[in-house]
Amino acid sequence: MESVLVTGGAGYIGSHTCVALLEAGYEVAVLDSLANSSAAAVDAVAEIAGRRPRLDVVDCRDESAMEKVITEVRPDGVLHFAGLKSVPDSVADPLRYYRHNLESAAVLLSVMERCGVGKIVFSSSATVYGDPDVLPVPETASTRPGNPYGSTKLMVEQMIADVVSADSRWSAALLRYFNPVGAHPSGLIGEDPEGVPGNLMPYLLQVAVGRRPRLPLYGTDYPTPDGTARRDYIHVMDLADGHLAALEHLDSAPGQVQAYNLGTGQGTSVLEVVAAMRDASGHPLPYEELGRRPGDVPELWADPGKAHRELGWSATRTLAEMCRDAWDWQSSHPQGYRSRGLP
Repeated sequence: MESVLVTGGAGYIGSHTCVALLEAGYEVAVLDSLANSSAAAVDAVAEIAGRRPRLDVVDCRDESAMEKVITEVRPDGVLHFAGLKSVPDSVADPLRYYRHNLESAAVLLSVMERCGVGKIVFSSSATVYGDPDVLPVPETASTRPGNPYGSTKLMVEQMIADVVSADSRWSAALLRYFNPVGAHPSGLIGEDPEGVPGNLMPYLLQVAVGRRPRLPLYGTDYPTPDGTARRDYIHVMDLADGHLAALEHLDSAPGQVQAYNLGTGQGTSVLEVVAAMRDASGHPLPYEELGRRPGDVPELWADPGKAHRELGWSATRTLAEMCRDAWDWQSSHPQGYRSRGLP
């Protein structure tokens, strides 16, 4: 049985991927600082999968602690989710994002190299493309991030590519995902952001559950059919399946580093998401029209063909399923993981 180390495994995407890994038969070790996540997520993962992953509360920038964990776990591969992830926060405090995300990756890769672990799946982002020249966006499109968060993702991609180039024993998949939403259909795990949500779906859910009065609608004058920005929303469990497919593919791709878009290939506007969540939750979901946010682009959706051809992966879940599963999570956890009585 292969073992996998999942950095940031108590976070939103990491926890859902841990479920997919455990159900596929992997031994899973979670490494998470819990700075913006909860140990309760790992408890819920164990409840869903019927097996408990190992949990080490460690910051990826702590090199000695990282080496201790990797030496003990002896993973066959690493899935690297850990990092700061808010576009608006990165615009407001760019140095924090550069220091945190780049240092975390550099320390992780150094420790992996010393410990003889050379297989990594990196949680990248479609923000590396910035404002695209062509839609849908292929992996060959120009990369010109429009915010510091996207820049850190592209820099870590380059860091990993250089490591693989220097040592053919390594292999890597760089997963550029678009807009993850939804939750596990059990309703036991979901997205639980700290403070004010920076993304559409968790903010909408907090409005629906009564935690916030209305949604701030940033930008209604975009050159789109309804004036609101269009994005490629993908169910988090489709995303989890994509990580599993990428990890398995690396066994047959020594010395290679490849980027893959994970998305549905369809653009959905903010107002279309609001309408779908209104249907799923049965709540009116009022919103306030505001100006555009710095760093946002009008339209961005994926060409996911490469992932289908090379990984055998495609997104299958609909927007209605994304909203239904997200609402099942939020309505049963109105205060997020704190609803379970745990921090």
